Amino acid sequence: MFTGVLFGWYRIDISRYIHYRNTMPNTKTAARRRPAPDSGDPEVVARFFHGLADPTRVEILQFLLDGPKTAGEIVRHVGRYQASVSSHLTCLRFCGFVEARREGRNVRYELIDSRVRRLLQMGERYLEVNADRIMACRVIAPSEA
Repeated sequence: MFTGVLFGWYRIDISRYIHYRNTMPNTKTAARRRPAPDSGDPEVVARFFHGLADPTRVEILQFLLDGPKTAGEIVRHVGRYQASVSSHLTCLRFCGFVEARREGRNVRYELIDSRVRRLLQMGERYLEVNADRIMACRVIAPSEA
């Protein structure tokens, strides 16, 4: 018996998607089985810094140093499309750098941990001396088109 949909000359059998929820692994139990990541593991540390490796995300974090801001304020400050800023904010939330709170029709974002503030300040102090070397590094330079 065909339980599919005809799209032009394509036939898509959707019967395998009907019980989608029953075939998905239970993420709560799967997460419990995985050991907690080791904070000293180079892979974990690299992922931590990868969350900070985008100029837009750093600009958002620097803007949030002054206190909580709405999504609209962040979009206006950064000067990018709302969808782009939203994806960066999602990354920052998942990485644990910022927290989102709904206040009526607005969503306010703020830094979760004061260590993020100190990390950004420490980076700025480091760059006071080493910015030229960082910008001259050919390994981490953005690709030129």
